[in-house]
Amino acid sequence: MIGRTALQTHLQTHHDPQLCAVRDEKGTAMQYQRVAHAPSRRLLGVFAHPDDEVFCVGGTLAQWAAAGGETMILCATRGEAGQIQDARAATRSTLGIVREHELRAACAQLGVQHVECLDYGDGTLAEVDAATLAGHIATSIRAFQPDVVVTFGPDGGYGHPDHIAISRATTEACQVVAREDGWSPQLYYSVFPRQHGWLCHRLAHWLTTHGTTFRASPGSVRALALLAEETTLLGQADDAVEVQWFPAGFSIVEQGERGDSLYLIISGHAEVLHEDARGTRQRRLSLGPGEFFGAEALAWRWPHKASVVSRDTLTCLVLSHQAPSAFAGRGQDAHLGGMPIGAAEDDRADRDELIRLDISAYLKDKVAALAAHGTQFALEPELLALAPVWQLLEQEYFERVCVTRGVPTSVHDADGADDPLWLAVHPVVAVPA
Repeated sequence: MIGRTALQTHLQTHHDPQLCAVRDEKGTAMQYQRVAHAPSRRLLGVFAHPDDEVFCVGGTLAQWAAAGGETMILCATRGEAGQIQDARAATRSTLGIVREHELRAACAQLGVQHVECLDYGDGTLAEVDAATLAGHIATSIRAFQPDVVVTFGPDGGYGHPDHIAISRATTEACQVVAREDGWSPQLYYSVFPRQHGWLCHRLAHWLTTHGTTFRASPGSVRALALLAEETTLLGQADDAVEVQWFPAGFSIVEQGERGDSLYLIISGHAEVLHEDARGTRQRRLSLGPGEFFGAEALAWRWPHKASVVSRDTLTCLVLSHQAPSAFAGRGQDAHLGGMPIGAAEDDRADRDELIRLDISAYLKDKVAALAAHGTQFALEPELLALAPVWQLLEQEYFERVCVTRGVPTSVHDADGADDPLWLAVHPVVAVPA
């Protein structure tokens, strides 16, 4: 049997997308041919809140539906304790109803045919009877008869108590079905290995080559801040994300300093000043709300060519590849600075043990589904042009779990050719050459 990585390489790089020739471990020549449609397969996603489905498995749901599979989302709560990012969309008393509608709209964007919300309270899943919650999930598993079930990993993605509880209950539900009914769907955990990349660098490169005239609306600034925090929280980026306030006359960046941050003005104005060899400053341009600065120095790793000084009280969204430091020096000769985030870490081995699905072909569907959750992510149209933000969402990672041996155990030796999740979106058949 050919390994998953090798099989993916052949299928993705061979000139004929319908056919490729490889050899198995015994050297027998085999032809792996894509089939037009996968056999009818069913995927059930079990999550705690509306919008969890997009970040965890959004692209995979769209890919699964496109391959002819049937999908369902079971959501334990209606997310009524969430934020209200757009006060026009909901009030506290209506938020649960509105978020359920948003969930159904998002699922429609992803091709999901079935959506069900349970009646548990948002923020209470860690307190409810675990066997009761698992029993409700088991009922849905028996009714839908999925081949695959996907939920959060045991850490809940980033430690959220509701996510941890739904992971534990879904795992128990699969075990109950296996024990009592003699069969069980294949369980997968949606996981978020740290990518050790920086959104600030991606945005800086894009701004210097494509977005020199880009100006964000107030809504886009807010949405970008939310997405930066979310991707950092989930390990898809390592940036330090802050909102910083500067009084009038403050030198935010100084000419000659090394660039380590990208700034987006939320309110107020700034002047870009260039200092010549005689120490005379000349104003190059003025900056206002929605404009970035610091991109060139960060992207090309060269010193700032000019200083940026606040003209009045200024507030900025700041994305940096360095953790804030209380003793960082200033000026071009400064020796003390912050430590690059994630610089000393390497989780590549951990990522290699996971199943990675490239959902770039379905990224538009995933973004459209995220936009459907308007109370949580009020996405302005121009924000969709910021390609570097969305490229962080192009990979989805899963851990295959065995639930039939008592204690749930990870399966790290799954081959792509026989892995249910991978095969459903990359259908192939093997025949002797």
